Amino acid sequence: MLNIIVELSKYLILIIMLLYTLESFLVFRYEEDYDQRYILRKQLLLIIFLDFTAFLVIFLQTEELKVLYIFGALILYLVIVQALYRALYKNSSILLLNHMCMLLSIGFIMLARLDPDSGLRQMAIAVAATVLAMVIPVMIRKMYFLKKLTWLYAAAGFLMLAVVLVVGSNVNGAKININIGSFTFQPSEFVKIIFVFFVASRLYKKSATFMDHVITTAVAAAYVLVLVLSRDLGSAVVFFITYVVMLYVATKKPLYLFAGLGSGCLAAIIAYFLFSHVRQRVVAWRDPFSVWETSGYQILQGLFAIGAGGWFGVGLCQGSPELIPFVQQDYMFAAICEELGGVFAICMILVCMSMFLLVVNISLRIKKRFYKLIALGLGTEYAFQVFLTIGGVSKFIPMTGITLPLVSYGGSSVLATIIMLAIIQGLYILREDEDEEFERQKEKI
Repeated sequence: MLNIIVELSKYLILIIMLLYTLESFLVFRYEEDYDQRYILRKQLLLIIFLDFTAFLVIFLQTEELKVLYIFGALILYLVIVQALYRALYKNSSILLLNHMCMLLSIGFIMLARLDPDSGLRQMAIAVAATVLAMVIPVMIRKMYFLKKLTWLYAAAGFLMLAVVLVVGSNVNGAKININIGSFTFQPSEFVKIIFVFFVASRLYKKSATFMDHVITTAVAAAYVLVLVLSRDLGSAVVFFITYVVMLYVATKKPLYLFAGLGSGCLAAIIAYFLFSHVRQRVVAWRDPFSVWETSGYQILQGLFAIGAGGWFGVGLCQGSPELIPFVQQDYMFAAICEELGGVFAICMILVCMSMFLLVVNISLRIKKRFYKLIALGLGTEYAFQVFLTIGGVSKFIPMTGITLPLVSYGGSSVLATIIMLAIIQGLYILREDEDEEFERQKEKI
């Protein structure tokens, strides 16, 4: 009987995910508030139904009470967060909020299946992060001096990265964490946000000169260099791509884009010859079987998991994702593919794309250049993190060690991503305020 429930549940979960994904794009077709609100409410019900089905299946097979604790806390979290945003910020983006809740739900489902203790810790961090982030939209709307803190951003971000380089703990050959008692802190996750604010505050003025761009580029290069020296290659790539995109959009000069991409390719070639750990990752990417006992083992286990899952997955608790080293941090996508299936994984990617398109839409419609660049920068960082994670797991590109935002286990990543989404909510509310002001001016005319 249990086997039948597990088998049926994987198709039910897939249908729920397909419906949610479809409505993530259909909502853009409707201009009437009533139609949009109907779809957004239906999305929330689909998220809760997905959580109920998945956690029930996991509990029936594991009989682990911690699974129920995670489920209860998650449902309470979803209801309270949705109610607070709707009450406090009437112009907030409920679609963005729904996507955050869906991706968090997927992450908690997999953590409950892999390690309930990690799921409980992640839940505590998500709750704390959301409470902290609840005031951020107000700050974005009211703190007009944010664009004047240019060198404070530059100094704070660089100092945080430099401290990690000097005293950070070594994790899989890279210095990315600082241990404070029993807590582990990954500064680069938060510096990503600070970096975007720095670049936006330097580039938003149309009067910026070539020398201004040279200085900004030098500071950005210093950030990337410190990350490379710390062997945090994934973050270095994210910083680099984000800067190139923001510089190109701010200046509208294709030369800067091509020069940036060209210098990035040259830097990658130099890094390959200078750093042994870069060569090891490239070798493991090109031919993981040749180093299957060392650096290729994780890649191979991830590929085996993706292949074993097929299109529809083997069902929750029916696979062996625990065989993948660091599966909760680095290879959550492979675990999802194995147990929930390739179709579910593709839907999750489409949800991430929908979130990115929403952020791009905010960037295009907001009028103030400083906020426009912030939205673009944060959206680029998010999209490229997703690309690096999924590309690395699927062997499309070399593995970089970047976590999948909101889905993978990692307190710093979840905290930083929730803060980032709160900033984007603030920008969305600003855009809505601008639209309302424009309509009022039209009525006066």
